[in-house]
Amino acid sequence: MSHDAAMSVQHPQDIGQGHVVARYVSNERRYLKLLGGGFLRLGEAERAAFIAALRADALQVSPEEIGALLGYEWRSRLTAAWLVGVARRIEWRERVGELLLASELTYAGQGYCFALAQFGGKNDAEILVSYLDRYLPHLECRYDQGLALGALLRLDSRLGTSHAERFVVRDGLWERWVDALPHTRGTADAWADASRSRIDAWCNLWDA
Repeated sequence: MSHDAAMSVQHPQDIGQGHVVARYVSNERRYLKLLGGGFLRLGEAERAAFIAALRADALQVSPEEIGALLGYEWRSRLTAAWLVGVARRIEWRERVGELLLASELTYAGQGYCFALAQFGGKNDAEILVSYLDRYLPHLECRYDQGLALGALLRLDSRLGTSHAERFVVRDGLWERWVDALPHTRGTADAWADASRSRIDAWCNLWDA
């Protein structure tokens, strides 16, 4: 990702939040279960316990703790994004958007796309549009374009908008990005549908 990524990383301990990684990220290897929505593949009882614990933490984690997590490495940023997304803490929209657009660290972008889909507003759709405008033309950059498009498709459906249309038209930015790799060529429509389904699976859990 960005060559400047290391410059923006700060250890939580340096700002008096040294406990946050053990408390929210590495406890029971939460970050690994969040990665790719892996917790959905857990057994029913274990999945229910994971979801309940994540929901509880999302409601009680302090702004200072979230800020510390978002300023650290990818595991912390991924987890923080899920926490703010689960609780729909939209006051973090701007920060999440900045981090997504910077695309500094691998994997963390999954969480940002989830959070923006969860926030569910027109401003979130605009952030995703900005991300896709910035990164889809760079065919060599295989970042979080898929999940960003999936999140945008979800928001379009919920908001009654059509932001994603210009990306997914035939020979549009999305198709060109997908077709840039031989093993994904010709799968633009299927990939868009799968990305939307993935985001839906992550988000629908929290509507109950």
